[in-house]
Amino acid sequence: MTATPPLPAAAQRVAEQLAALGAPVAVRHLATSARTAQQAADALGVEVGQIAKSLVFRACASDRAVLVIAAGDRRVDEASLAALVGEPIERATPEFVRARSGFAIGGVAPVGHMQPMLTLVDRSLRRFAELWAAAGHPHCVFPIDPSSLLRVSGGVEADLTA
Repeated sequence: MTATPPLPAAAQRVAEQLAALGAPVAVRHLATSARTAQQAADALGVEVGQIAKSLVFRACASDRAVLVIAAGDRRVDEASLAALVGEPIERATPEFVRARSGFAIGGVAPVGHMQPMLTLVDRSLRRFAELWAAAGHPHCVFPIDPSSLLRVSGGVEADLTA
């Protein structure tokens, strides 16, 4: 019997944050990378829409980070996002994402960020009873239901995808 390897530090931070927020879930370390929603869905044997992808955008005027949590099978409507945020937005650079979230692109979790972010959660995630989200590392994910995801992320639910 082989021992389970310890979680990477970023994934451990996410697990601790989830527990502190009253959502103690088991972070799962995948053998393959789950940098994309499709890779995660394939590794877990679930629908790509069940992957709650955490995307960081940059609000252009204020330079603040905006986290959008959306279903893996949907595309964020950037015009709607800009209207909700109240200023132009752009996709964040990898450096901006790491500085604000503490995670690399492909492993951004919905919680445990280095700095607070305006968080918006797409309403389309409610189509599923169980979601899977990144846990701070490209090989780490955790299961969560839509209501708990909304609660622990501190997000505001909105229609964000086309």
